[in-house]
Amino acid sequence: MTDRAVLLVVHTGRRAALSAARDLASRLSAAGVEVHALEAEVGSLHCDDVTAVPPGATLDGVELVVALGGDGTLLRAAELARPARVPLLGVNLGHVGFLAEVDRSDLETTVERILASTYDVEERMTLDLVIIRNGVELSRGWALNDVTVEKASRERMLDVVVEVDGRPLSRWGGDGIVCATPTGSTAYAFSAGGPVVWPSVQAMLVVPLSAHALFARPLVISPDSCVAIELLSDPSAGVVFCDGRRTLDVAPHDRVEVRRGSEPVRLVRLRAAPFTDRLVEKFKLPVRGWRGRLEDD
Repeated sequence: MTDRAVLLVVHTGRRAALSAARDLASRLSAAGVEVHALEAEVGSLHCDDVTAVPPGATLDGVELVVALGGDGTLLRAAELARPARVPLLGVNLGHVGFLAEVDRSDLETTVERILASTYDVEERMTLDLVIIRNGVELSRGWALNDVTVEKASRERMLDVVVEVDGRPLSRWGGDGIVCATPTGSTAYAFSAGGPVVWPSVQAMLVVPLSAHALFARPLVISPDSCVAIELLSDPSAGVVFCDGRRTLDVAPHDRVEVRRGSEPVRLVRLRAAPFTDRLVEKFKLPVRGWRGRLEDD
């Protein structure tokens, strides 16, 4: 036996994810690696090789977190891995699975790489946010993909003024504002018409949502900038979404400040494939006819 440990985070609503988790747990346990899973998920695994981790427990001794599901499962796992600075590996059992590194068919090779510790770790930029009310800090949050300020009522517009580095940029009335990382550029920001940004680029995106304005273009700004979104008194309040998972309420006159996160998320990479290839694969982009660079005779 070794003193190695891995934590599994599983989409228990998917049979494929449960099957893959059992397979992974069995293989790792047979090799002497202690396998943990969240207490709420252990019962669904029906696997004697897994130890339950109670809510709020630290990840002391865990060398790797493996998320089995889709991007939502990986974002949930990131909430555990980020504060502990533990690398995170995504196994895609969902649809697009843009953040995931491997598919179910790669599980055998994945186990071998985990056991040999032959993988790279890539740090992904995150966002920190603070909500300020009447000059007093109200709450804090963070996101790997995006921080979104949206209207709370469907029938009302959200009226905001956006500030960059202490200077007012524009006033927008619409559905809200997305502040995204390069990692999140292919998520909500992408659906809202924002640009795709390569993960190696350090930047922050600001994308208005259905804004009623002549100037409402997506913006790419410095990762060291501070974006502030001030809610005006009319119309009503809004809500802040962090990665579409965690919510914070905001009222008229509240101020939402978004900056580069203090802690990155550490994603495991098993392949050296360029990001271009990932885009082509995940979005099924047409590349037929490409010849590449021709060598001189």
